[in-house]
Amino acid sequence: MGHTKLHIPGPVEVSEKTFRAFSTTMIGHRGQGFKDLYAKIQPKLQQLLSTKQLVFISTSSAWGVMEGAIRNLVSKKVLNCMCGAFSDKWLDVSKRCGKEAEPLQVAWGSSIRAAEVDKRLATGLFDALTLIHNETSTGVMSPLAEIAALKKKYPDVMFIVDSVSSMSAVPLNFDELGIDVLLAGTQKAFALPPGTGVFVCSPAALAKAATMKDRGYYFDFVEFQKNAEQNMTPSTPSIGHVFALESKLNEFFAEGLEARYARHRRTNQMTRDWAAKHGFNLFPEKGFESITLTCISNGARPGGRVVDVPKLQSRVKERGFLIDGGYGKIKGTTFRISNMGDETEATMGELFGVMDEAMGGL
Repeated sequence: MGHTKLHIPGPVEVSEKTFRAFSTTMIGHRGQGFKDLYAKIQPKLQQLLSTKQLVFISTSSAWGVMEGAIRNLVSKKVLNCMCGAFSDKWLDVSKRCGKEAEPLQVAWGSSIRAAEVDKRLATGLFDALTLIHNETSTGVMSPLAEIAALKKKYPDVMFIVDSVSSMSAVPLNFDELGIDVLLAGTQKAFALPPGTGVFVCSPAALAKAATMKDRGYYFDFVEFQKNAEQNMTPSTPSIGHVFALESKLNEFFAEGLEARYARHRRTNQMTRDWAAKHGFNLFPEKGFESITLTCISNGARPGGRVVDVPKLQSRVKERGFLIDGGYGKIKGTTFRISNMGDETEATMGELFGVMDEAMGGL
């Protein structure tokens, strides 16, 4: 049976080269070999995120770090910025961690706006907020820099940002943004297998975490900092992921970060152009579309073309590619196409050639 190439929002396609790095001969996680490996990739992680802070590696999905951020940093009340299925989930997670939480809810397809965040934080009720930079369920990319600028006005509020599907595909300058936590999983734009999180914390976040008595152990930010200072992780990491991450970072810098960002913009524009050619509208609010995936309206917005999405998916899959049929309450009335990771104009062109064929008669 042939391989079905992934163009879903994650996991994304993983290259043979990355799998070979993942399969590097095993080493001990407390030995000098692992310390040397972590020490070698640390400066590249810092350069990728434009930070002087140590960047941490967690053997977990991104949600582990996201829950950890709630446990480490919320003592009073958290404002959960919600604009789609995954950002909406933050409210439930916050409450399950025993924290007081309040939603800042906008309609799916809309972005979070700084003015609304400002209005809520001005109440003085909150000591933390959560924001998903790139909401994969709706294909919306919220204006992170504008929202992060509010940190200067509310220095005691912990700004927790999920960049799961944007990190490494768009510039994310952690120190310049002035936020407190920036996190991602490896199965999206990093183009690695799922199972590892990458995150960075501000000095203020680490100081706040140190005061929290019920922050747990596995996702204790203070433990991550102590261990990272010794080029280690608090508990046994997925060493294969770290080898693969080293390989991937080498690729990033060989290509050049600016070239990588430009490539994502080009392949994303190709997807938007394909949708327009076939008469579809996009689902996100204009001007706030994701750069790493495209959420195409299939009746979710007025006007525009409507097709049988399951049939389109099936035809595309028969030809060796997998696209996504929409998520949650907009499943079927939207569909999504990923361009993140290793995708190029050539690989996206192959997909769109197949999709053009699959559209026949729909």
